[in-house]
Order: sequence, then structure tokens, then C-alpha cells
Amino acid sequence: MALEAALARAATAAGPLFLRARRLAPVPALFRRRSLLSGAHTADEPPPPAQPPPSKLPDAPGTVPPLPWRAAEAEIVRDIDPVLHLIKDILHSDRYGDGECLSPKDENIIVEKLLAYHPRVDDKIGCGLDAIMVDRHPQFRKSRCLFVVRTDGVWIDFSYQKCLRAYIREKYPSHAERFIREHFKRT
Repeated sequence: MALEAALARAATAAGPLFLRARRLAPVPALFRRRSLLSGAHTADEPPPPAQPPPSKLPDAPGTVPPLPWRAAEAEIVRDIDPVLHLIKDILHSDRYGDGECLSPKDENIIVEKLLAYHPRVDDKIGCGLDAIMVDRHPQFRKSRCLFVVRTDGVWIDFSYQKCLRAYIREKYPSHAERFIREHFKRT
């Protein structure tokens, strides 16, 4: 009798816990586990084969696949490196003094390879191009930069980095933004 009373007390005290536990326990036949990432397959079925990302899918026939990043990066560097070395030589050596115009050979390279790609080339050239000059920037006196000397005597500075960025965007559109982000200080 004492045993029955103890069991009855335990059942009334722990009853709701047993009921709650029974309600939360999953029934394997009624509930199937589903993966949130891979669709509607069940735990008993294998997942469907994963599709490769779009960048790994084969290209359509007749299209040229884009170069892998490192190959494209090397090609861009090979392309712009001679002009970049010339610019740095012009600006950072004693080859040209302040206020001195470039030689015809250097001027042709700068105009064809850089100035032609400036986003506002028409504003920079204005009424016509007379020469390209090296001088100190009027606001930032410690830095030397290139200036367009127009036929009306006005001279205006231009950014060789803006020219290079525009050239890269035009010639290498699929890799331009990454190259610019990784190789140029400012955008």
C-alpha cells in the first residue's frame, strides 16, 4: 500500500513532465528530416548532385572564356608597365625640370597612351593641345604632375591615374575593377 501511494504521488508530481516529453518526441514515420540547404530530399534518400557555381560552368560555344584572374592581372601589368615606368621617370627624376615641356617622343606616348583615355579629355584639351609640361601642382606644392598646355596659353593638370583606370576599364572590362582595387591607392 505504501508503494502504491508513493507511485501515485510520483505520477501526479511528474505527470506533466512525462506528458510533455512524450509530446515532443518525434515519431520517425510521421516526421522526415529535411535539409535546409539542399532541397526536399529526406534523410533516407541521398542528396541531389550539387551544381557548380555559374563561374565554373562551360561557356557557350563561340565565346572566349575570360582569363583566370592571375593571368589577366599579369597581362594588364605587362600592358601598362612601360607607360607607368615612363610616367614615374618623367615625374620623379631630374630628366625634366619644373615648367619644362616633354620631348616630342615622350609627349606622343603620353597623349596616345594616357591623355586619350582621360574621362574629361575634351575639357582638358579645350581649344587645342600645344604641349605636355611637368610642373609642381599649384595646391600641393610638393607633388609634381603633368599639365596640358593649350594653344590659348592656358595650362591644366591631368591625373595619369585616372587615364590608366579608364584605359584598363575599356580594354579589360571583366577584370578592371578588381585590378584597380588591388593596384591603385585611390579610386
